[in-house]
Amino acid sequence: MKSWQLVEPNKPLVLVETETPEPQGGEVLLRVKACGVCHSDLHFWQGGYDLGGGKWLTIEERGLALPLVMGHEPVGEVVALGPEAEGVAVGETRLVFPWIGCGACPRCAEGHDNDCTAMRTNGVFRPGGYADHIVVPDARYLIDVTGIDEHYAATLACAGITSYSALRKVHPLSADDKVVIIGAGGVGLTGVGIAAKYLAGHELIVLDLDDTKLAHARQAGATHTINPADEDAVDRIRELTGAGAGAIVDFVASGETARLGFESARKGGRYIAVGLYGGEITVPTVMLPGRNLTLRGSYVGRLEEMHELLGLVRGGGITPIPVQTRPMSQVTDTLEDLAAGRIVGRVVVVP
Repeated sequence: MKSWQLVEPNKPLVLVETETPEPQGGEVLLRVKACGVCHSDLHFWQGGYDLGGGKWLTIEERGLALPLVMGHEPVGEVVALGPEAEGVAVGETRLVFPWIGCGACPRCAEGHDNDCTAMRTNGVFRPGGYADHIVVPDARYLIDVTGIDEHYAATLACAGITSYSALRKVHPLSADDKVVIIGAGGVGLTGVGIAAKYLAGHELIVLDLDDTKLAHARQAGATHTINPADEDAVDRIRELTGAGAGAIVDFVASGETARLGFESARKGGRYIAVGLYGGEITVPTVMLPGRNLTLRGSYVGRLEEMHELLGLVRGGGITPIPVQTRPMSQVTDTLEDLAAGRIVGRVVVVP
């Protein structure tokens, strides 16, 4: 088995050859056909997260151990089953839902694996999809994507589910509400395509510093686009909305974009932080009750939401994001391009 492993932060991933694992118990072994390259992988590759104020959370402090096979957006073909595995058959192509909880805590029992404090995420706490094979602990986390392009499908269990779960949190909206989306990268652009269908009837205002990404956002269904480098974003949002946006979904979530979102929300509005760019904000506490604001985070999504999203995709109307395909041997180059902002949409790497 070949895998491209993170051995040291900010260094090229290392090609390692090992014996192909044999699935045990209820595990399933898949031959990887494609794996998306996610902005979250940049944080692992760069060694941690910016907490603002000069503070830094290392990947070790988060619980990651090196070497690590990253890649939490794989699609693969089932090639072997553990003796207790059921629900899939050899030869079937499946999308891996990576956000796997411990299976024993109250959150997992509720179906909220993404709120489990002992997650077993493929590509984070278990070997992921930057490899030619991957082991998944249970077939319930393998999603049928028949009829959906495999390369596009690879983006749905992260960019797709993350944006969909965040957009579900904007409700309830009033009839006159407009929704702001900050960031038109891979996840944000996916969100625009989903919101244009899921939030039909509400105008979408999309912000990004890259005019090319804004052009793609308009193609995906954005009603208005704003480049904060060219105009005052808060003033423009207020001009378009009157009293402010009913909801702001921030797929960047830097200190600067969080302040922008806080200032742009109407009274009774919602600001939802999704991105992991890093930084910090200071919020006058009196303004939270005074403006009746909701500030919250949204982390990936639930297995139930994954199935809901696939229903929306199969139903049509959601504009797929641009997807490039590269050899997996170019995964380090792809991470560098992603860090530099040179990628529109998503790149999937293929063994």
